[in-house]
Amino acid sequence: MKKNILVIPGDGIGPEVTTWGKAALEKIAEIFGHEFVFEEALMGHAAIEVTGEPLPDETLESARKSDAILFGAIGHAKYDNDPSLKVRPEQGLLKIRKELGLFANLRPILLFDELLQASSIKPEILRGTDILFFRELTGDVYFGEKTRSEDRNTASDLMIYHRYEVERIAHKAYQAAQQRNKRLCSVDKANVLESSRLWRETVQEIAKQYPDVETEHMFIDNAAMQLIKNPKKFDVVLTANLFGDILTDEASQIAGSMGMLASASVGESTGFFEPIHGSAHDIAGKDLANPLASILSAALMLEIGFGLKEEAKLLVDTIDQVLKEGFRTHDIADQSTNRFKVLGTAEMGKLVLKFLSQKLINS
Repeated sequence: MKKNILVIPGDGIGPEVTTWGKAALEKIAEIFGHEFVFEEALMGHAAIEVTGEPLPDETLESARKSDAILFGAIGHAKYDNDPSLKVRPEQGLLKIRKELGLFANLRPILLFDELLQASSIKPEILRGTDILFFRELTGDVYFGEKTRSEDRNTASDLMIYHRYEVERIAHKAYQAAQQRNKRLCSVDKANVLESSRLWRETVQEIAKQYPDVETEHMFIDNAAMQLIKNPKKFDVVLTANLFGDILTDEASQIAGSMGMLASASVGESTGFFEPIHGSAHDIAGKDLANPLASILSAALMLEIGFGLKEEAKLLVDTIDQVLKEGFRTHDIADQSTNRFKVLGTAEMGKLVLKFLSQKLINS
């Protein structure tokens, strides 16, 4: 198989972790005889510094020509501390989602047994959790009209959805549920928000086309509580852009760290694969970032983007073996015990590649 992959390292720890996501793909290509051709491009603060734009035309053009995109992270403290700045890194991410039609964000909450103690939630509550989130990605307050009064004392963001936007992601979520445990929970705030009433009404209609899937509707506040109280009750979770952003970050506590969660943004063509963690400028350049989420994003690219399930499974199994043998990055290490071997970003990345080669030899 020959595929063109665009690598966008982005900001903060993005370049550090993406190095190892790319390296894992190169190793997989070597092992299985695939040909992955890589190109690199700028986006976010890194792009603003060079071009003045968060998403240069050259990057967008390269993205359109690629078969898949491996992304790092976006954002910079400079913009967090100055809300008045008009050009912002996140604008690049929102634009590329819109331009490529990436309307569905898939976030699997993959729980490794070895990391049960890394979460603040009791292991007996976590064990057996397996959730797949479908977050709508091109609607909601992120893309609705934004206004600020002349005196700068009043602001508004339009929370907007069209029926077709809900329909297309609902179909994807239901189709995934059919391949899993045939349970889907749609999360909204239909008791308060008109956009959520449209959401629920549309999902109720789509549900009739999937009679083999059990559908539950849940308000966002209850869902946030249930996700911590009883995460095993969820299988496929379908929700809007804002609610999905919040819930999936909350769900990182189930996996032990944001550094362990990957995501895939898909539409009808090119897929966009990235860890859910942010740019984490406080640890950028210090060899502290966890590269495993980027490597797991590479696994998602192999499985969802290219249909290479065996290759994806090998990557996931390799990470499982690394964890079983006691290797950790700082974010998932229990500092109260000496039984773990704590590694930096580069050491962990190299170790995964080493184990990947050994696993193939042993098989």
